[in-house]
Parts: sequence; structure tokens; C-alpha cells
Amino acid sequence: MTVQEGRAEVGSPRKRSEDARLITGQTRWTDNLAPAGTLHVAFLRSPFAHARITRVDTSEAARSPGVVAVFSGADFADEQGSLPCAWVVTEDMKHPDHPPMAVREVRYVGEPVACVVARDKYAAADALEEIDVDYEPLPPVVDMNEAVADGADLVHEELGTNKSYTWVFENGDIDAALRDAPVVIAREYVQQRLIPSAMEPRSVLCVPEADDFTLYSATQIPHILRLMLATVTGIAEHRIRVVAPDVGGGFGSKLQVYGEEVLALLLARRLGRPVKWTESRSEGNMTVHHGRDQIQRLTLAAERDGRIRGFKVDLLADMGAYLMLVTPGIPLLGAFMFNGIYKMDAYSFTCTGVFTTKTPTDAYRGAGRPEATYAVERIMDELAAELDLDPIEVRRRNWIAHEEFPYDTIAGLTYDSGNYEAATDKALELFQYDKLRAEQAERRERNDPVQLGIGVSTFTEMCGLAPSRVLGSLSYGAGGWEHASVRVLPSGKVEVVTGSSAHGQGHETAWAQITADRLGVPFEDVRVLHGDTAISPRGMDTYGSRSLAVGGVALYSACEKVVDKARKVAAHLLEAAEQDLEFSDGRFSVRGVQQEGKTIQEVVLAAWAAHDLPEGIEPSLDSDATFDPDNFSFPHGTHLCATEVDTETGMVKIRKYVAVDDVGKVVNPLIVEGQVHGGLAQGIAQALFEEAVYDEEGNLTTTTMADYLVPSAADLPEFTTDRTETAATSNPMGVKGVGEAGTIASTPAVVNAVVDALRPFGVKDVPMPCSPERVWRAIRAERKPDTAEPGAGGGLGSAGGAQ
Repeated sequence: MTVQEGRAEVGSPRKRSEDARLITGQTRWTDNLAPAGTLHVAFLRSPFAHARITRVDTSEAARSPGVVAVFSGADFADEQGSLPCAWVVTEDMKHPDHPPMAVREVRYVGEPVACVVARDKYAAADALEEIDVDYEPLPPVVDMNEAVADGADLVHEELGTNKSYTWVFENGDIDAALRDAPVVIAREYVQQRLIPSAMEPRSVLCVPEADDFTLYSATQIPHILRLMLATVTGIAEHRIRVVAPDVGGGFGSKLQVYGEEVLALLLARRLGRPVKWTESRSEGNMTVHHGRDQIQRLTLAAERDGRIRGFKVDLLADMGAYLMLVTPGIPLLGAFMFNGIYKMDAYSFTCTGVFTTKTPTDAYRGAGRPEATYAVERIMDELAAELDLDPIEVRRRNWIAHEEFPYDTIAGLTYDSGNYEAATDKALELFQYDKLRAEQAERRERNDPVQLGIGVSTFTEMCGLAPSRVLGSLSYGAGGWEHASVRVLPSGKVEVVTGSSAHGQGHETAWAQITADRLGVPFEDVRVLHGDTAISPRGMDTYGSRSLAVGGVALYSACEKVVDKARKVAAHLLEAAEQDLEFSDGRFSVRGVQQEGKTIQEVVLAAWAAHDLPEGIEPSLDSDATFDPDNFSFPHGTHLCATEVDTETGMVKIRKYVAVDDVGKVVNPLIVEGQVHGGLAQGIAQALFEEAVYDEEGNLTTTTMADYLVPSAADLPEFTTDRTETAATSNPMGVKGVGEAGTIASTPAVVNAVVDALRPFGVKDVPMPCSPERVWRAIRAERKPDTAEPGAGGGLGSAGGAQ
């Protein structure tokens, strides 16, 4: 019998088993699927940011070659319902109806108005030209400050306001903290709007079969999508099967119930044939929900020694035209993270959700926490500059010491574990911090036109979005548990069924590693099944760095149940008491007795045969488990960035980047490394490259990759990464999340480095993205004819004990 001996799988940098098919294309993307008789859908989208629809004439389009049917929003008005929002953050939140296809009014460029169903996608696209729509233009609402001003034009006239909600959190006396504080720093930062840009565009295929429907979608949330499709359309949930085949990235953009998914189901029901839609890249840029888009007004009060007294945060958060699945809750996730890793006496957070005539926003990698980390890490650098302290030193004076854990934060969370000192010390050493500070001083002294900037980001995040009681207290519409099943086959092979749905995270490898270790079977003997509600009927899916910290722990627990069941059978076969058995490397043996014992495969076969089972034992070791943690997990780390900024051209080059993260116990270091690298790329992209831009009429001007600057590998530096390890106490594996850490930490590290390079010129901020033009303009805005050059002063204080 085969057992797994010696080498532990957990902690091993095993290459991902799924990569062979993903990289070579030997896989199933939704757009690759084409059942017999499939019809193709194309959507006519609004060219106006805001307008009334006065007439839709589809007659010419219906006569076009290859066209099967043409529909306007009015044709589905009685059955398409309203797209769901699962997070009602306040009792008086304004939540307008959101039809999948507009009926009377459009509120952003790209909103669907009509659709063509044809025998091929080219005929469908051509026929869109024949649809005639009359619009009555209405005033666009693009600027958030103008949207909340008295007398503003309204996105939803029936609501009487552009404010969706105002949400407030306070702890401590913020007025007292600000009053007479020796140091008060006020800043306004803008989190620009971002487009997620997953590698695989959205795609959906719905196949009807009698009264049943199978919907294939490039989605992160097959289980949630199934429930919401049933809720919106009225089709019974048990008649809907949702399959997420291999999905090429999501980053939150596929944590959504999109109108195209609802309409694919309704079209398949009406026409009785499979229907498919796949977006183009420019179509996706207009219609995939966007991320970020906040105005942050911050006030920090501190003592002269740098100790923080209080922090006041006032946000305007752009909802876009409608509230989508978790739109209103995204900025509120940051409410618990604006304090970061720091101690303070008072904290105040106010967020106002604002409607505009732009594409709706929702979760994008990090979801509220990158915005919060950016704010606190930027203003910590401002505090350091104000006090002429090294940025590392001002952080040391305020962060939670490792011996203080578990620690109840000013924002109401309990951080269970961490060691900010260890991560920072390792990062400083790898970065050669003092050496770079010395070079910076030397460059300033000789007025080098290329200035060196050093940026710091010491962060934590809450992830493993899970504790159902916490989510309930925040009025979230679902729980955060996760489910797993382990099926042990008579041959000794193992099937793992997980409710966590992968879209690039490496579940099939990591889950097999966990199972191999817990059951003592070879890695190759484990198969992981996911993403199909017919195979995995229970799950809460994948987002918020919850896969391992919730879904992986559910699997761990299910494996423990398998071993417990097997122990009863093994004890009977070995004629020993259960408590006398040891289980190691896939084998049961009697403690202190020199005998061969029974492998888990032998026990499985004996249970299946059922010839000699103990009384009351079923002939199966299969086990299920659901895990709902009591707390979030809190990965943390220190990221350091050195930038070279050409003060004559504004060009920014990252010279060195060091990331030391603490993600708890690691299942697969190679996967962790990949997650960190990908996260860094996206965080740096926000700092230097990416921005979704709208003109005054509400037109998105960055609809292509030529306009929306997603960096390539050539645009990014080589990363130096390392880890420290403090185990999470909120789960038996000691694991934390990692998928969003790089994105959360890197943006402020880079911008802090850019601003640090420009401090001798009096520059205190460069709006993101820090393009050459914006850097150049920031310098020119501060430079006066008699202003001294960099070498004339403005240097930082001593390193304050930094290495």
C-alpha cells in the first residue's frame, strides 16, 4: 500500500499542478465552450452618461442576416428584476432599482439598452448598427464634490439626493485629541478610479435543458451567483446550476452579479437555446465594475515627540450610478484599518457614499484596505517630515509592540498576533536603509537633478473575510463560513470538494498539499474539485484573501474528521483501544507495540467492504466540515521602496523594492511568492500608471489598453521578498491571507518614495498616478525664482536607530 512518508507537503514549494493546462491553454475558459446550437449575444450600450430613452426601434436589426431575435430593456421589464445589493450599510441607505437592461433612463456610458441574438457573434455585432434609439440627454454628474453640493443635478431624481448613505464610527474623544494638539496635520488625498483588467474578459454561457439551466460564467462566486440569479429571476434555485470553469483572474471584478449573467439566463429561457456573450476589452473597461475612487480628508493630531493623539477621517466614496453586490460596504472595510498598526487615543471615521453618472464601483484587490493603508501611511510620513524624524522612527514610537498582542485597536478589532519589529528589522537590513539614506543626503548636497527618494509602508490588513457574526453586525447580507468535503475512494485515492472557487490562486495544489499531509497519502493521489454548484453545492466562494484562512481550514477540519472515523475502524481491525492508536505518515499503529499496523488505504478498503465493521459504523470515511472563524486574520509587513526621480523630466524609476511580509504559517512558499509579486505589480500600477479618466460629459476616455496604462514586466523592478512568521490564533492551522498584501502595502511605499525625493522642493504630495507630467508640475508649483535647490537643505533627521 502507498503511504506518504517523510517529506511534509505543507511548507514545500511545490510547483502548481494546474499550471500545465492553464499556461498551455489546454483548459476550459467559458468562451471556449460552444454547445450545439449556441446563439451569440451582443449588447447595444448607451453613448450618454445620463439620458432618458424616448424610443427604441429594433425592426431593422431584426431583419439583419443571421439575427434570431432583438430585445430592448422594455421587452424584459417584467422579468429582469433589479440587480442585487447585498450590503445595506445604514437603515436609510438610498438604493435605487438597477435593471440589467435599461428601460427608461441610462445613467452611465456603457449601460445596456438593447441586445441582439444571432447565429454568430459577428452577425450580432453588425446588427447593433441597425438599432435606432432616441435619447433625451440629461446633465451628467461626474465630480463628487459637485454631486453633494446644494442644488446639484441628480443621478436618480426620485431619490432627491446624490448621497446614498453616511456611515459614522467614533471611538474616543476626537475633539479633545485635536484641541490644542502640538502638531495637527491636515491632508486631502485622492484615490483615483481603477479598472481591474483581469487577463480573461467576462464571459457567460447559459444552456437550457427542459426546466433546468446550466450557466457557465467567468465568475469568482458560483454559489452566490446561483442564489442571486434565482432571487432576481424567480427561477427556482434548484433548477439553476452555475459552473465557473477555469477563470483567468478576477481581482474582485468577478465578485459580482452582472446584468449580462441575468440576461443570458432570461434569453436562454425565452429562446430555448444556449446563448453566449463574451465582452471585448474596451466593452469591459466601460462596464466591469471599477475600483477605489475616494476623496480622503484626513486630520492627524500628535504630540511633539511624534505620539499620535487622534486621527479623523472624512471620505467621499464614489458609488457610480448604482449600488452593485457589495458597493456600499467596500469603503467601510477600510474604516477598521485607517488606524493601521498604530496606537492612538481617539479615532473618527465618516464616509458618505455618492452617486455619479459613472460605471459602478465595487471590490477591487484589497477592497477598502488599500485605500485606508494609503491614507495612514502617507500621513505618517507627513508627520515624520513635520517633526524632522526618520519615517521608521515615528512608526516605532506608535506601533503596537509584539508583546502587546492580542491587542484591541481603536477601530474596534482585536489583532491576534504580529511582530512589526521583526518584519521591519529584516526589511531594513535587506534594503540597506542607512546606506541609501547616506546616498540620498549626498545627492541633495550636490544638487543632483536625479533625486533619490525612500518610501516606507508598515501595514496590516484584516482578511479572511469571514466571521459571520461580525458580518451580520455590519448588516452584510450573508455569512462568511466556508465548506469542504473529503471523499476517500475504495482505492485509497482522495477527492476534495471545496466551496472556495479558484481563479488563479493555486487551490488545486495547496488543497492537495494540506490533504496529503493530514491523511498521509501521496500528493498525486488527491484531486481537488471546485467551481460547480452541482459538485460543490455549499460554499461562500473566493474573495478577501479568505481561501486558505477559511476554506483551507474547513478542508483541514474535514481531513481530521476522516482520520477520526478511520481511527475507529483501525482500532477494531487491530483489536486495540482508539486511545492507544497513533497515526503518522498515513499509518495507524498501536502505541508501544512493534507491528506493521494499518495504512489509511487499508482502513478505507475495509470500511468500503464492510465485512467487519464495529457496531454503528457506516461503510464510509467521507467527511464534511464547515469553518466559520471567530476573528479575521491579520497579515502584516514592512515594504521599502527607493525611487530615482528626474526633477527635470518628472520621470520616476523604482531602483529597489523590498517586501517583508508575515502571512502566518505557509502552505506553499512558491504560491505565496507569486501572490506577493502579483500584488506588488497592482499596487505599483496604482501609484505610477493606472487611472480611469472621465471627461466633463461623463465619457470614459481610457477604454483601451493604449489609454489605460497597465504596466508590463518591463515597467517593474526586481523585487526582494522575504517573510517573518507569527501564527494566527484564529484558526488551527495558524494561517493568514496573502492575496492582497502586496497591493495594500506597495502603493503608499512608492508614493512616499516619490514625495520623499521631492521634499527639498517643498512638495508634500503628488496625485496618483505619479506620472512624469504630474511630478514635473508638482515641482514647478512649489519652485519659486529664489527657491534654493535640493542641496540647500530640507534633509531628513537621523535614522533614529534604523538599521
